[in-house]
Amino acid sequence: MKFKTMQYPLDVKVKFLLMIGVLLAFLLLVFIVNSNSSSPAAYQPPSAQLESWKASSVFSKEVVVVPSTSCPPSSSSSSTSSCSKIPPSLAQALIHYSTSNVTPQQTLKEISVTWKVLEKRSPCNFLVFGLGHDSLMWSALNHGGRTVFLEEDRAWIDQIKQRFPTLESHHVVYDTKVRQAEDLLKVGKREECAVVGDPRSSKCRLALKGMPDEIYEIEWDLIMVDAPTGYFEDAPGRMTALYTAGLMARNRKDGDTDVFVHDVDRLVEDKFSRAFLCDGYMREQQGRLRHFTIPSQTLGASPGDGLFCP
Repeated sequence: MKFKTMQYPLDVKVKFLLMIGVLLAFLLLVFIVNSNSSSPAAYQPPSAQLESWKASSVFSKEVVVVPSTSCPPSSSSSSTSSCSKIPPSLAQALIHYSTSNVTPQQTLKEISVTWKVLEKRSPCNFLVFGLGHDSLMWSALNHGGRTVFLEEDRAWIDQIKQRFPTLESHHVVYDTKVRQAEDLLKVGKREECAVVGDPRSSKCRLALKGMPDEIYEIEWDLIMVDAPTGYFEDAPGRMTALYTAGLMARNRKDGDTDVFVHDVDRLVEDKFSRAFLCDGYMREQQGRLRHFTIPSQTLGASPGDGLFCP
């Protein structure tokens, strides 16, 4: 993620800053409403006002709004004061993006695809392949949940940790090259790659091994594949990341996993996402971002039974 030095038009930067301003304004309004309440127990979240504002011209479809978390009833004034404060993760993100010349690599429309799902599912477990300029944003938008980043470059992890020590990240080693993609796509069609199970015990060459055990054991509600590097022949490419994301989604006990893939304008991301996340599970594509919703398949899939893709 960090290798892409993309520059966006001024209007995109302005829209992004507008989004940040709207978030801050809304949270400040909630603070004022809450502080003026005669009793904390009588406080009700302004959901009706929020729906009205979303429908107004001020909140266009391109503007992302972060809803507040209502405070639990309490007779303690200190509890009310603490609950009405802006969460530290959100405050840090607001300050960072408001004062930085570097914007997230995804466009506002692409970010909004993931945000629509996060709005419904957060706080949740969110796994992101890649650590970059948008990591602080994803962590803030999943406030109260667990957001974990997987990164190939150990030096980059150390650099980010110095700036944002609250972000959780792990180093991952990839043993593939983009130039192997065509052969690996054929490997993915073998019988052993159609079996649903824990990637650690998979016999498929594409199953990514060597990550911390908790990465395999947690049931991830959202997975984003925006790494590793994949824009030149000797880069590791996202072949194993895409296959493993699909395998972990299918291996959860029940429910669905929303998987997002960035840079689908490139050959590897396009072909491998369609093959292993499946056209039948694709929900939306906006720009270079695809959204898939993959159901649990914990009963396993026998070769040729059609369970891996619908």
